[in-house]
Amino acid sequence: MKMLRIFDILDNLKEKYGNKEVLARRNASGKWQKYTIDEYVEHSYAISSALLEMGLQKGDKVATIMQNRPEWNFLDMGITMAGGVHVPVYPTLNENDYRYILNHCDAKFIFIGVEQIFKRVEPAIPDLQQHPEIFTIAQIDGHRNFSQVLKIGRDNIDKWKPVIEDIKANTSPEDIGTLIYTSGTTGNPKGVLLRHKSMVINAAAVTAMNTHDFHACVLSFLPLCHVYERVCNYMYQMLGGTIYYAGSLATIAKDMKDIHAMGFCAVPRVLEMMFNKLQAAGKDLKGIKRSIYNWAFRIAQVYDNERIGWFYKTKYKIADALVYSKWRENLGGNPMISVSGGSSIQERIIRTFTAAQIYIFEGYGLTETSPVISVNNPGKNEMHPGTVGPVLSCIEFKLADDGEILTKGDCLMAGYYKDEASTRAAIDEDGWFHTGDIGKLVNGYLKITDRKKEIFKLSTGKYVAPQVLENRLKESYFIEQAMVIGENEKIAAAIIVPNFDSLHFWCAKHKIHYTTHEEVCNHPEVIKRIQREVNNLNEHLAEHEQIRKFRLVADTWSPQTGELSQTLKLRRAALYKKYDTLCREIYQYDQKS
Repeated sequence: MKMLRIFDILDNLKEKYGNKEVLARRNASGKWQKYTIDEYVEHSYAISSALLEMGLQKGDKVATIMQNRPEWNFLDMGITMAGGVHVPVYPTLNENDYRYILNHCDAKFIFIGVEQIFKRVEPAIPDLQQHPEIFTIAQIDGHRNFSQVLKIGRDNIDKWKPVIEDIKANTSPEDIGTLIYTSGTTGNPKGVLLRHKSMVINAAAVTAMNTHDFHACVLSFLPLCHVYERVCNYMYQMLGGTIYYAGSLATIAKDMKDIHAMGFCAVPRVLEMMFNKLQAAGKDLKGIKRSIYNWAFRIAQVYDNERIGWFYKTKYKIADALVYSKWRENLGGNPMISVSGGSSIQERIIRTFTAAQIYIFEGYGLTETSPVISVNNPGKNEMHPGTVGPVLSCIEFKLADDGEILTKGDCLMAGYYKDEASTRAAIDEDGWFHTGDIGKLVNGYLKITDRKKEIFKLSTGKYVAPQVLENRLKESYFIEQAMVIGENEKIAAAIIVPNFDSLHFWCAKHKIHYTTHEEVCNHPEVIKRIQREVNNLNEHLAEHEQIRKFRLVADTWSPQTGELSQTLKLRRAALYKKYDTLCREIYQYDQKS
């Protein structure tokens, strides 16, 4: 069947795949609780029936604030089948963000997950101007529970089932299906209005690229409230896959092994953490085992699937038998396909995982484009590290004179909710959306070179692209995070968070004693060691790009502490504010001009 509305995905599941298991999550006892297609359909219709019984009108907003779980899918389908607009919200925001988003979107109903999330949202509830009805997944005193909503729906299904079918029949692919708030690196988040067809067409285009038999299992751990994971979720449903929701980022490896996963979606930060664990594993080995591991790891970092020389293939087979196969066993034993998006990823990480048959296909997109603009294609074995693949056939695309990426077409947003000025600023008179990203085509493959707004000019008039330099710095074994600074200054500098796990081994080897991370950051020998890493990078940079000064900080950057967005991108404004004194010290001035 042709899918152009969000709920068409559910009808397609039933038509093509019968009654197989499609959704799963661990219950309180740690066992996987699975749901069949019939149960998915029944729960979704019950939600639609309940919402209509409680007064939902076409176009009303229903917010969901919860971690990944099957109930999210039931609500997603149930809301759209009843003519509502689904507003998925991150479960890790602060009180002010919740107050702003829930008021701005005019939420009529709010579904909240576990008690921990509810406590985060609760302080904002008295200030919500629409006085929305609140429901919780967990049992929380004083609030109606999800199970009660299902009962309302089931008790009234005969009354509302014909109405639901009529709403579905009269829902246009052009209707707004969801309102997604961007994670935002500056200011209040913007509400992105996406039509039904936008995400469905996008998901279908990505689905056509897959080669795996996804009747098997995939693991989902990125937030479903983010458009990237959501469209991947639709893709898995279109393929008839069984989606298992991870308990948390800490349980990813265990969950993959348990379900013998064949795929997952990730952002670079998650893959960086997995890469660092693989790298650190070699440090715990001794003698010949350590030598073999490190040899195999070096081969993995420069792996090239297009090299076919017998000597190279022989080395690879040995490394695979001795090391890479063990990595796969720890993740379930199957070859896997993973798409990475959200920001650029280091080439060596793609090559390392691909060597272990965990194939990383980098892609690119934005919430406003539903989201995928381009992606390396597993169906054609297109994997070109350093690029984000060819542009999807459903996307209209061009590069502006300054290299900015422009798109339009079916996958483009309808606009920003209640923000015509920002909509006009983002979409020009000819309908082209200005992404703010700078790119170029390399043999038909799109390569992102930087963010237009993040490129800064030195006082010498030379431009610096910080994201490129930050990714190069993070290739160092000793560097966890970095922010490159220098706007309107004579030189570029960097604030660096060291990889303290790596420094621990190095300090022990060199008999450097310390009790705190602050002591490590201030130790002259450690600073010299990081300077060597910076010098190695500088050798490959133009003179004006070189990092002339740096400072080490003993902090952890995260969304919870405010330095990273919910999609793990640098919040530069917050970082500049946090390290204002350090910036002054680096550039030796008392007052900013």
